[in-house]
Parts: sequence; structure tokens; C-alpha cells
Amino acid sequence: MRIWVDCTAAAHPLVMRPLIERLEEAGHEVAVTARAYGQTQGVLERLGIPYESVGRHGGKGATRKAAALARRSASLARWARARRFDLGLGHGSVDLAVVTALLRVPSVQMQDYEHAGLQRQIAFRAARRVLAPDAIPVEAMRRAGASPRKLFRYPGLKEDYYLADFEPDPAVIEELGIDLSGVLVVVRPPPETSAYHAANPLYEAVLDRLAREPGTTSVVIPRTREQAATLERRARITEGPARLIAPKRAIDAQSLIAYADLVVSAGGTMNREAVALGTPAYTVFSGRVGAVDERLIAAGRLRALSDPAQLELRKRDSEPGAREPRDPQLLVDGVLGAVG
Repeated sequence: MRIWVDCTAAAHPLVMRPLIERLEEAGHEVAVTARAYGQTQGVLERLGIPYESVGRHGGKGATRKAAALARRSASLARWARARRFDLGLGHGSVDLAVVTALLRVPSVQMQDYEHAGLQRQIAFRAARRVLAPDAIPVEAMRRAGASPRKLFRYPGLKEDYYLADFEPDPAVIEELGIDLSGVLVVVRPPPETSAYHAANPLYEAVLDRLAREPGTTSVVIPRTREQAATLERRARITEGPARLIAPKRAIDAQSLIAYADLVVSAGGTMNREAVALGTPAYTVFSGRVGAVDERLIAAGRLRALSDPAQLELRKRDSEPGAREPRDPQLLVDGVLGAVG
């Protein structure tokens, strides 16, 4: 089969990497497209996944998002029509949903957050199959646009699958000039351009706390160029005993998380990567909490932070590595089942 994979955010290449590898090993032809947004293309390049760049993120606001969707979908339709794909695969990619529906190509969507709004509902309704964690109730996915007959529910976290073969590489520690004798904190800013984002003053308060802590290095991994520029300015003017690092390009964030003493994220994926790798994790997400995070919080594997003073800034006492690795072939079978 000829399979099209569309990556629209930085986490998607990580999720898709083992699926692409296994699909190609099985003899399928896979083509990848990427939206210019944050570090999406940089992560693809770091992972060695060939791709074609098509379109860019529309930024904040429904009008700008709709215009960007129309432009990118039109470009993707021209690109995909001649390639005669048998299947499309995305992680909530509404662009892929629009194009595959137009070209009458079956599509599969992945998702692990049930409150993402109208665009994801479009993607789910257009898809023939939707892959989601079994932590999300069937009824919640139905309200999100994925009828029960479409659902392929898998156990655990999506991160358990793409980190199943993961081994941390210390090169990222040397690249960033980090002294591991101190406390290493990895921070992820809020998804400010997402429709489900809400104002998040707690994130800024966390950075203020970390800047005052001696013997602490904080690596803040931005989502967008605007966030990167803001972090660079903050790093230059911040006076305090701690270091604040804002990488200028896509780095091996998974190895960094594995070596970190704690992770604080205003989003979802990096916190779940920390959970999968046994690194203490705090969420400062300001949107509606999803079922996956609710389960992790209830199990004590993820902590909901309400005050920066609650951060336990100390060296971890466990070795890095995947805690519950799962075979990604299960997800591959779920994808191929859409045309079986």
C-alpha cells in the first residue's frame, strides 16, 4: 500500500517513527508531509525521517486557523492527488482529514486528548478508524466525534509505544553544557496557539521560582519561535543563582527528560514522556484535564501543581529508561485494520 503520514506538531514525528519503520519493513510505501510549526520539521530531521514541507500554522484565532487550513489543504490535495494513496494517517491532522475525504482515501487518526474541540471533531468524523488510549471512555470519544465503531482502544500511554526501544543518549547533556551534579529541570511552555489553551500565570511563576534556586539548571523547550525569543530575552535579563537554557533548535528532548530530575509541563506529551521514563513530573496545564492525565494523577504518577513552592527540587534516585515498554506493532495493526 501507499500510505501518507502527516505531521503537524513536534510530538507527531516521535509517535509516528516506529509505525513508519514497521510499515516500511512490511513492504508498504510511506510518504511524510510536515507543517512548518515549532520544531516539527527539526524533530523529523533529527530522527532521519524524509518529509515534504507543506504549509504552516495559522497562529492564534479561529479566522487565521481557518485560512491556514484552507491554504494547506488545497496544497496537500494537489500534492496527494497524483500519488494515489491507499491510506492516510495523522495525529489529529484536520488537513489530512479534509484532503483524504476529498480524494476518497480512507484515513486513520490518533489522539490521546478528548477535549480538543471542533477541528479534531472534523478529523475524527472523517476518519475510518481512530486510535485512542483505553483511559478515555468510549462515550467521551463519541462526544469528540469518534463513534464507537471507529475506535481502536489501546492500553497504556502512546509514549509507552514509541519509547519502547529508547535508550538515553548523554550527548544532549554535553551539547547543552549541563552539569548533572546539580538539579536538572525540563520545562515545557503552554500550547498558546491551541484552541484549548487558557491563560497560564502559573507557568511564569514556575520560571521565577526556578531562576532563584541555586544549583539548578532549567531547560525550557519552546513550542514556537515567539516563545523561543521570549525565553532568550528572559535568560539574558534574569538575575539569580540558577541557569535558564532555551535551546535554539530541536534537541533530543527524550534523552534530556530521561536524565532530568523532574519535568514541569504546561502541555501533555512531555509530562507523559517523563512518566514513561520514570522521571518525576508536574503538570501546570491550564485547560480541561483529559482522562489520560486524570488516571496518571490518580495513580500518583503525575502531580498537579498549584503553587511553585510545591516543586521538590532534588536529585532523582532512579535510573533512566522506559518503565512499561509496549510493542508498537499493536498500533500498526490498528492502523492497517482500517483497510483490512
